Amino acid sequence: MELVMKRKIAYVNLTTGQITKKVIPREMRMLYLGGRGINSYLRYNLIEPKIDPISPENVLFFGAGLLGGIPCMGSARTDVAGKSPLTNAVGSTNMGGFFATELRQAGFDHLVFMGRASKPVYLSINNDDIQIKDATHVWGKDTVETQNIIRADNSDEEIKFALIGQAGEHLVRYANVMTGIKNSAGRTGMGCLMGSKNLKAVAVRGTDGYEVAHPDELLEYCKEIDDMITSTKWAKASGRWGTLIIFNNTNTSGLLRTKNFQLNSMQDCKDLEAENIDRYSVGVAGCNNCSVHCRHRYVLKEGPYAPFYDEGPEYTTQGAFGSEVNCKSFETLLVTNHLVNRYGLDTLEAGSLIAWAIELYEKGILTDKLTDGRRLEWGDDQLVLDLIRQISFREGTLGNLLAEGCVRAAEQIGPEALKYSIDVKGMQNLQSDERATPSLALGIATSTRGSDHLRGRPAYDLYGLPEEALEAVVGGPQSSDYTSYVGKSRLVWHQEILYAVTDAIGTCKFQTRFLGFNMPNWDEFSKLIYLTTDMQISKAQLMEIGTRIYTIERLFNNREGFTRKDDTLNERYFTEPNPIGLPRTRGRYIDREQFEKMLDEYYAQYKWDENGVPTPETLKNLKLDKEPSHIL
Repeated sequence: MELVMKRKIAYVNLTTGQITKKVIPREMRMLYLGGRGINSYLRYNLIEPKIDPISPENVLFFGAGLLGGIPCMGSARTDVAGKSPLTNAVGSTNMGGFFATELRQAGFDHLVFMGRASKPVYLSINNDDIQIKDATHVWGKDTVETQNIIRADNSDEEIKFALIGQAGEHLVRYANVMTGIKNSAGRTGMGCLMGSKNLKAVAVRGTDGYEVAHPDELLEYCKEIDDMITSTKWAKASGRWGTLIIFNNTNTSGLLRTKNFQLNSMQDCKDLEAENIDRYSVGVAGCNNCSVHCRHRYVLKEGPYAPFYDEGPEYTTQGAFGSEVNCKSFETLLVTNHLVNRYGLDTLEAGSLIAWAIELYEKGILTDKLTDGRRLEWGDDQLVLDLIRQISFREGTLGNLLAEGCVRAAEQIGPEALKYSIDVKGMQNLQSDERATPSLALGIATSTRGSDHLRGRPAYDLYGLPEEALEAVVGGPQSSDYTSYVGKSRLVWHQEILYAVTDAIGTCKFQTRFLGFNMPNWDEFSKLIYLTTDMQISKAQLMEIGTRIYTIERLFNNREGFTRKDDTLNERYFTEPNPIGLPRTRGRYIDREQFEKMLDEYYAQYKWDENGVPTPETLKNLKLDKEPSHIL
């Protein structure tokens, strides 16, 4: 028996209070699996074209992965989706923690929120019982306070949450959805969408559990997978220092965006390196079903923001509040990490926008009138700390301006401002500098949700692997030189569809072929799906599902007006060579003609036309020719 037939979706109309529950049909599983896959289908079917993303007409989706809850690979990821308030494109983000597993144990895989509540509310789920409850007493509270209060209200310390902080309440366009202390769905502003619906939290308690098709075999195979992952050098290093270990490699190579985009390596920054976490760490933690435990638990005992406990920080915080703004204090990283977690703010977007503002001020484009007379300078730790709060609460002229994101802020600053914004489709880039890495540059340009390192980044391109190994994976000519353009479009295509499936089954990307060839991928996914659900889905079928997910996201963006012209990079990538770094990276920039050729090859991989529009034949082959079909 295919056990996926029992899984449900709940539709919650916040305007009327009506709640409807449905079983997810098998055909949807075969087409989209779950998580990001089914959410992508729902977004294309339930959101009307061209709506204002912070209007009641936008729809918010939560989705647990098909394999959510199995004991390996951090199988507890939650996909959160809608139309992005930041970019007007695909809104989609992903978080770990324990929420997805709890939701599945309550009997639900997906939640759909429509309309807008007339006052602050939260959704309470206790197994099959779903209620909309008053949240006025927690509106204005931060993410940790809110969880503590609602747990106390319900006398249950085991409730798991997806919720917003003050940034979401104030409709900061890149506000996070948070769960637990640190886990965040941090891109595209789904916390803003949640706040626009007056939805403070989803509080879930699930005790019903769920069946799996072949429990003994699944448990044994999960142990094999776990051993495969934990034996790798990446897992051992990550379990020791977390993603902070990436910083030294990218910085030394000259692949680290510094002072917005002026440099590609940071000097005199020993205090930002990974081993400094040992001064504050009280142990490590992990998401549900994870044996890697890639983040530290830490305590800061001294300073104006102390004492406090938190978890992290991640590599993105090292860049967002370190290299990009040229701040060099590890304690600043710990405090900024703490503040964005409490307020529910995207660390990457916030740090990048602050760096952008500093460069604009330096060049005389951002005036004292828009900064309320405050000087913006590189390396000003207190400025960064102050702006995190001001953005989260929309305080002051500059805080309110940066809360809008780069595109809307530039409408007030002036058109020249966007020349210095390192974004794609209106979303800021990670602190990486891709001028020397064509594959990574193409990956951020083509991502359906904007500049992105978690949707199509073939990080293994940096490892100098044998060309035969690369060719065996992607089925075409490759160069082992990461500065080459040869075959890189195939790497990006392959990684995009692999990530789409990873997000659809609900496992952690860091435990797949993201950071190493000896990590789980298609074959392991196929066997795990069979042992869990009894559904037999081959590698070829999984690759088709990944292509379908990415293509329906492309259809959504096409419908919203995005075209080939949006699959590009800031002009500085093409005109400003890397000034420093190792000889291999120094002096590199993206060749425009070669980039356009890569883009043509990339579209051809998906069988889209030269403008990036899926052809009628492609849509028919992917069973997308009758969308929107409103099956679910």
